[in-house]
Amino acid sequence: MMLLQTILAFAVVLGVLVIVHELGHYLVARWCGVKVLRFSVGMGKVVYSRRFGADQTEWAVSILPLGGYVKMLDARDEDLDDISPEDMKREFTRQSVWRRIAIVAAGPIANFLLAIAVFAGLYSYGIPEPAPKLRAPAEKSVAYQAGLRGNELVTSVNGEAVQIWNDLRWQMVQSVINKQPVRLEVETPVAGSPDAKNIQTVTLPVDSISPNELEGDFLGKLGIDLARPPAILGQVVPDGPAMKAGLQKGDQVLRVNGAPVADGLALVELVRASPGKSLELDLLRNGQPLSLRVVPEEVNTDGQVFGRIKVEVPMAPDMVVAHHSLFSALLKGVQKTWDTSVLTIKMVGKMIIGEVSWKNVTGPITIADYAGQTARIGWISYLSFIAFVSISLGVMNLLPIPVLDGGLLLYYAVEVLTGRPVSERFGAIAQRAGIGILMTLMLVAVFNDINRLIS
Repeated sequence: MMLLQTILAFAVVLGVLVIVHELGHYLVARWCGVKVLRFSVGMGKVVYSRRFGADQTEWAVSILPLGGYVKMLDARDEDLDDISPEDMKREFTRQSVWRRIAIVAAGPIANFLLAIAVFAGLYSYGIPEPAPKLRAPAEKSVAYQAGLRGNELVTSVNGEAVQIWNDLRWQMVQSVINKQPVRLEVETPVAGSPDAKNIQTVTLPVDSISPNELEGDFLGKLGIDLARPPAILGQVVPDGPAMKAGLQKGDQVLRVNGAPVADGLALVELVRASPGKSLELDLLRNGQPLSLRVVPEEVNTDGQVFGRIKVEVPMAPDMVVAHHSLFSALLKGVQKTWDTSVLTIKMVGKMIIGEVSWKNVTGPITIADYAGQTARIGWISYLSFIAFVSISLGVMNLLPIPVLDGGLLLYYAVEVLTGRPVSERFGAIAQRAGIGILMTLMLVAVFNDINRLIS
């Protein structure tokens, strides 16, 4: 069932992105007066097609499900002997260089517009997200050395206001990429004054983090983590170790074996790390101190042994829902799309010069896996994933590699500067080189995908 869901989620992502990309080419081609012969979803042999419209454009589904194309009336591919004078005027290469640029650029631009629309819709709807509230860091961590002690609410990162945890993480990703220290403005409540806030600015160096670590828990390496609720017990399971020890719902665990317990997550981690070991819990019950002893039962899962006392412990962080007006959401969508595009280009550049590992290149297997995971999490995560992949597709197609849209745009830029098109001989050589580059990238991507599956 999970495999089927992953396949369907991947098919929807791929279908939407290909159709949007090719529709960009198709609509601008029609707007420029170019005759479109075929609109295909998929590559290779056509397995299904129908003709519609005044031009009887063939709308087709092809056998290879990766990619798609818009076939226009083109002197480089078609025998034009039987073409009418009216249609000759609509042939692609007879259009001005600026019209050709518009047609080719329309595909990637359509992907960016899709991402903007998705982000704007999500920002307008309001996305429940963890608040950017910090957990107490370890004493030897970068965050602790910078002065953070926990319970701080981050209000801005490098001068950019943040409302949710993902905003904080995004700004820190960019700082790592740019090798710049992170400046956090944080506020903490003042004891005895519920409405008063203590505001301070702390600076975190990020030199210890490599761009290769961005896919992992790089925030954790700096000592940055989400604040969690206090270790106040929830429902106690009958006949479990917790009930046998006398623990009750509402008990707050303050210390375990004399060591302070920061929050519910810390308690869970201590219990999991102590199968079969006696733990002395210092509690607060109805305002009164109490000490009890509990022995976590041993649980063996896939060869891993951990402790469990069978009691609910709340660990969900504080959540906020950030709503925006339609105009504000649109601006944030544009900004998010721009920032993501710039970051993607920087990552590509750092891979070329060797600062970022080529292991970051992913292929269809990883994309399918992420599509399935985000679909299972919920529609907000799934739509966000579609937006990010749409941006990646747009950026990739703008790379100056022959056979990609970016390669064609490079040819037309040369034509604008020199006043004459690139020679057919040079174009043919460059196209073969471009195919070689793309095949190499595909092999690297598939190799990385397989490595992720078996590692």
